[in-house]
Amino acid sequence: MKKIFSVAALAILLSACSNNAKEEAMIKQQAIVAVKDSLRLDSFKRADALEKERIAKVKDEEIKTARIREEKRTLLLAERNDAAERRSHSSSSSSNTVATPAKKKGWSQAAKGAAIGAGAGAIGGILVDKNNARGAIIGGVVGAGTGYVIGRAQDRKSGRVQPKN
Repeated sequence: MKKIFSVAALAILLSACSNNAKEEAMIKQQAIVAVKDSLRLDSFKRADALEKERIAKVKDEEIKTARIREEKRTLLLAERNDAAERRSHSSSSSSNTVATPAKKKGWSQAAKGAAIGAGAGAIGGILVDKNNARGAIIGGVVGAGTGYVIGRAQDRKSGRVQPKN
């Protein structure tokens, strides 16, 4: 009986003094993983904050450019109104004079379209028709007509030519 108690006591002592190194290593490893996760989360938060700042800067830039555009437009309108008032004052002082709008300088879109279309049509006609002269003439005429029609439409949109009513 003494031997059984001594073996049991020895087993209890050995189990009580067991090595907790594995548990401690596991606890340290979990702590390291937790720290890494918190650092990763912190970096995501910082990246999110930087993205929000960048978006705010972009919005501020857009607001500034919109204000500048609006100021330029109001200044341009004010200049046009002043010019119109000066023209109306000058036309009212001389009753026989009619205010004519200033003619635009340079080629109209219709003229540019006709010239470009004629050149492109002539080249296309040469390439398509076996008789080079006939193909160049037909292609040039068709290209010039098409270019003129397209350019005339652009002139109407820009206000250079009064649109048909």
